[in-house]
Amino acid sequence: MEFEQKNNLPLIIGVDIAKFKHVAHAQDFRGMEFGSPCYFENTKEGFEHFLYWISETKKTHSMEKVIVGKEPTGHYWFNLAHILNENEIKFVAVNPLHVKKSKELDDNSPTKNDVKDAKVIAQLVKDGRYAEPTIPQGVYAELRVAKKIRDLLTEDLKRSRDRCTTGLTGIFRNS
Repeated sequence: MEFEQKNNLPLIIGVDIAKFKHVAHAQDFRGMEFGSPCYFENTKEGFEHFLYWISETKKTHSMEKVIVGKEPTGHYWFNLAHILNENEIKFVAVNPLHVKKSKELDDNSPTKNDVKDAKVIAQLVKDGRYAEPTIPQGVYAELRVAKKIRDLLTEDLKRSRDRCTTGLTGIFRNS
């Protein structure tokens, strides 16, 4: 009976996102750690390695479901989110402030450590302290990009107008 119950509970993975190399940590719903951390790069090969590590960890511990928690660090998490979405793996985001505070509460040390952060993220996911981000798809993704481009062009136009105004003011002062 306990085996069936274990299968229904997800494998919880916390991922510390970085610019080049991410760190993942796996645990169960009780907080029991599974194996060593997985280090993977922000590349196609790195993501393939991560997906392989997930499948092997699921097999080893007889788990069917998985939930991946991450700290949304800048824009570096977008690639991982798209890969997880394509592979139908549930992903959630934890608040960076919660990670920092939880880390300090756990061992009374605010030191930065990628493996430690991945563990804390997994614990926050286990405790249900996360949000489910929405990744725009199709036309909505295109609209988001179009809006970003429009904002950049508007800023450029404003800067150009300011330069023209400053330049004309200088011309009239020198006359």
